[in-house]
Amino acid sequence: MHPSEEIFCTKSNKLRGKTIIMGITGSVAAVECFATIREMIRHGAKVIPVMSKEAQRIVTPESLEFASGNQPVTEITGKAEHVSLLGDRSVADLFLIYPATANTISKIAQGIDDTPVTTMATVALGSGVPIVIAPAMHDSMFRNPAVQRNIRSLKGDGVMFLGPHIDDLRAKVVSKEEVIAWTFKLMSKNDLKGKRILVIGGRSEEPIDGMRIITNRSTGLMAVHIAERAFERGADVELWMGGCSVPLPEYVPIRRFGTVGELMEMVDEIDHDAVIVPAALADFTSLSADGKIPSDRSVKIELRPVPKVLPAIRRKCGNVIGFKAESGLGREELIAKARARLEEYDLTAVVANDIDSVGRISSSAIIVGKEDAEDVSDTKANMADSILDVCAGGL
Repeated sequence: MHPSEEIFCTKSNKLRGKTIIMGITGSVAAVECFATIREMIRHGAKVIPVMSKEAQRIVTPESLEFASGNQPVTEITGKAEHVSLLGDRSVADLFLIYPATANTISKIAQGIDDTPVTTMATVALGSGVPIVIAPAMHDSMFRNPAVQRNIRSLKGDGVMFLGPHIDDLRAKVVSKEEVIAWTFKLMSKNDLKGKRILVIGGRSEEPIDGMRIITNRSTGLMAVHIAERAFERGADVELWMGGCSVPLPEYVPIRRFGTVGELMEMVDEIDHDAVIVPAALADFTSLSADGKIPSDRSVKIELRPVPKVLPAIRRKCGNVIGFKAESGLGREELIAKARARLEEYDLTAVVANDIDSVGRISSSAIIVGKEDAEDVSDTKANMADSILDVCAGGL
């Protein structure tokens, strides 16, 4: 067994049956392709590397053969690799150039195919195989007017560009996480394509003084999974996040809030097709003291209720999915409480979940609609799809 087979589909089946041709060019960012190839395989993809001569000065064909389980294409031979992989009867679902230098981008735009990567691009453009290019270079090279014209030209031909991310003087290649997310998006069923979905997650943090807060036990993981899967299923996603303890996806637009009051000020800007609210929002706030309350004496804190956010969101959007957290209730009682919330606020659905699972990768939950209730207890990643299925139905 080749080492690549040991990791095949160990994370998901999202790319199972898909073949990705990865073009690698002579940027130092080529060192990132090893980990990206491995991650694609963990999701089920078959990856065939194609290397320019300059790329082989940075990473070796042997290392990429180990990564992918396939011998890299390092030259075009009598086997016509460019035609067999990306011709009219292509075996490939995607041609990804990761990373792409200014030289390679400009050659492709001008129809020059003097490396294995540019030759593959010429054929892919002619046969209609989707092409994604992830640039990596010095910022001055990226801003060169000729390079910018060539990028615009390729975009006009249907080529998709990921990044780069400008960091001081560098136009850095996008991360493997962003590449994987966009690959999922391009290969997905796209049932949410064109829909604008807002996810509101994390925890609110109400100040007691300049140091201390009232908050809830929420990591924000559920919201992140929902935002990621909505993105992958084709939606235009925005994530509003309070306090959280998990990494946030860099490819999804994010806005932060602290208190419920700050979130309420943002609600007027909602113009989305659907809003999903797994946020753990405080029910109370306090009259915050200036500075830091001394810790050597007893303190009385007066709590006052904060406005309910879901009704305000519902007035701005007709498709809202809320969450209802409870503890120690039987199934029927939990459903009854969720349905009462649904009817009170006229929501599309309510996800009733067990607070004992807060912070875990799995959760016990029931999606309660107007007439039915479905147990969706699973990992939070899988639950995200179930919630989005209900969202899609409401759209």
